[in-house]
Amino acid sequence: MVDRQQREAASRSGGTQVLSGTVELLAGAGCADDGVLKVDEQVRGADLLAAVVGSSDTPVLEGDQMTADDAELIGGPEKRDIVILNYDPAWPVRFREHARTITAALGPRVVRIEHIGSTTVPGLAAKPIIDVLLVVDQPEREDSYVPALERAGYVLRVREPSFDEHRMLRSPQRDMHLHVFPPTSCQVGRYLVLRDLLRGDPDARRRYADTKRRLAQQDWPTMNHYADAKTHLIEDLIAQASTKP
Repeated sequence: MVDRQQREAASRSGGTQVLSGTVELLAGAGCADDGVLKVDEQVRGADLLAAVVGSSDTPVLEGDQMTADDAELIGGPEKRDIVILNYDPAWPVRFREHARTITAALGPRVVRIEHIGSTTVPGLAAKPIIDVLLVVDQPEREDSYVPALERAGYVLRVREPSFDEHRMLRSPQRDMHLHVFPPTSCQVGRYLVLRDLLRGDPDARRRYADTKRRLAQQDWPTMNHYADAKTHLIEDLIAQASTKP
């Protein structure tokens, strides 16, 4: 099984080139239908991507989007304007600032931290909200990390026990969303597959940007509804990643 040291080594080595970094990180792991990573030393390369794509019943989440029946939206639904801006080079800088704050708050409890979502992709228009993936052991044990994150200024917004124990916290300014998953969650691989595809494929990036701008012109009850409207395209893009050499 890929242990913490291997994951940290993979993180330090980069893992951001198109798909190859994701495959290297997750080599030896495949996804079961329940969306949980299973160990299989025979799973490599395209087989791994196919396994990740095969978990399409568990969508890549955005903002306070929820998928589980037992989901709890702390503070209730919110109607927010959907604003799509041209890429801003300050976005990765803001991610690094949040990453330093989170790492300082949690120390060795951080298994992995990644910049995910549209703000990771140079040239891609996006909502000016930084999405961060935080991997910790047993995220259901909120007392082991949520109080420390709250002291650092973040606010718990979403709790989804049946969806790989997903938690989402955000900044008080609501301009950063922190998605928390365990190391065994297939969502880790799915976020990275989508990110790396968009970074390396201009056509996929253009298709995604056009869809976001079109959807942003519509009136949505909540950001959740806007995110849901992109789900089909996101799944198409993740499936496309499985055909990459």
